[in-house]
Amino acid sequence: TASSKRLASSDCSYEVCMKLFCFSGGKRDEELILPINSSLSVTLHQDQLKTTTTVATSRSFQEDRIWLNGKEEDITHPRLQSCLREIRRLARKRRNDGDPSLDLSHKVHICSVNNFPTAAGLASSAAGFACLVYTLARVFAVEGELSGIARQGSGSACRSMYGGFVQWIMGQKDDGKDSIAQQVEPETHWPELRILVLVASAERKPVGSTSGMQTSVQTSCLLKHRAESVVPGRMVEMIEALRRKDFAAFAELTMKDSNQFHATCLDTYPPIFYLNSVSQQVINLVHRYNRHYGETRVTYTFDAGPNAVIFILQQHVPEFVRVVQHFFPPETNGGQFIKGLPVKSASLSEELKRAIGLEPMPKGISYVISTKAGPGPRIVEDPAQHLLGSDGLPKETV
Repeated sequence: TASSKRLASSDCSYEVCMKLFCFSGGKRDEELILPINSSLSVTLHQDQLKTTTTVATSRSFQEDRIWLNGKEEDITHPRLQSCLREIRRLARKRRNDGDPSLDLSHKVHICSVNNFPTAAGLASSAAGFACLVYTLARVFAVEGELSGIARQGSGSACRSMYGGFVQWIMGQKDDGKDSIAQQVEPETHWPELRILVLVASAERKPVGSTSGMQTSVQTSCLLKHRAESVVPGRMVEMIEALRRKDFAAFAELTMKDSNQFHATCLDTYPPIFYLNSVSQQVINLVHRYNRHYGETRVTYTFDAGPNAVIFILQQHVPEFVRVVQHFFPPETNGGQFIKGLPVKSASLSEELKRAIGLEPMPKGISYVISTKAGPGPRIVEDPAQHLLGSDGLPKETV
């Protein structure tokens, strides 16, 4: 009945790393999802990349249910259950402490939609679990630090609980209580910074990030060296570069760390290949573009997939997007190729084309998402935008 129903809906953004280590270098505890090193990411803007989640509770619901991108999924998934169990535990504690307003016997219905490809190396699980935990917390009136709960769904999700530039502190405790996220700088800190996601493939990754890193932890000597001897120092350098808004230092650290991450994938036995020929071409293009200008104007990073994430200052976006269009000729030019924030048109000099000198790869890039740093989870106030109807089932538009 309407009187017994509680409902909340939230948007949570996609996030990417710079690349100190969105992948978090593997886990020292798989069940609690505790990483072997700290990591750093930037939360992107919900206006371009987001997960929207609606949660409802009602005495009329017979069982917990979840729908993802229009399809009902298994609610008994262990990581999903971890998040539900912890939110309910905290809600029960609050009720026992004197807040009787919640009937915790009510079942939940969850509906979640991504506006970007799921399991294609675009951090869909990070945004999804962050949004889930944030929305569940609102429905169950749970307050306080939530990133540790989101971490139990997807490690990277803990960082998506905050906007701007966020670090995941690895922590030392066996129970994981100190393995939480912390905002380094808000999204307003570096307004000139832009992010371009070059989507090389929207297909599901051949190797999932969790299973891939389990193999790397077991077999890669480079991964152990990286976690213990490289990442701690780079974390300090990266945070300093971000706070100074030193693009050259930030860019070099980003590319070196992305390259080293994928070196650990090759050092894994058997090796893991997340990058493809398009990814390699993007890397060559970025370095040749920077060399032509004698300065670092563009930087790349790749997570567990072939899609390039480009960091660039706003003034250089139009020309570089035109470079991408030239060397990766799309099926259609213009609006269908560029999504998100508008990009002004620009011309390319013959000198720049010759300096890059790569053979064009038609259709190598499906499209480019233009975006910037964004805030943490946002409440969806408009009931028309909620994903569940008055009957607690997904609306037909979902």
